[in-house]
Amino acid sequence: MAESPKPVEPPLMLPSLDEARTWEGFKIDEVGGASVAKVQSIFCDAESGDPVWVIAKVGRFGKVIAIPFLDCAAGVGRIWVPFGREELKGAPAIDPTKPLSREQELLLCAHYGIHDEMGRAQQVKGRPEGAITSQAGAAAG
Repeated sequence: MAESPKPVEPPLMLPSLDEARTWEGFKIDEVGGASVAKVQSIFCDAESGDPVWVIAKVGRFGKVIAIPFLDCAAGVGRIWVPFGREELKGAPAIDPTKPLSREQELLLCAHYGIHDEMGRAQQVKGRPEGAITSQAGAAAG
């Protein structure tokens, strides 16, 4: 008896860096629907150039955090994330003027529950200690 072919899933279509850059200034809505932050910039993988973090200013005093790019869904003038206000406010602060190191990214991944064998944590864990793993996206050109 012939085995029926497995359905082919369409490739995951992620926004390009240029498209993600249009998110700058968008409000970020948390899982409950409340606006909790504002997109500042996009950080990209230091090797591939693919977008990996949405850099956002959260809270009254403007703490800057990184949110996993793959967990963001863009709408008209807004980004939705599957995290609650407290989880976002509790994320490690970053300096948006400096690139992220392997260790910083692993700390961010741990905060968001991204384990070593999946997603971004899997991508950066094998890189050398202290390596720059993501940075602000290069200017379009």
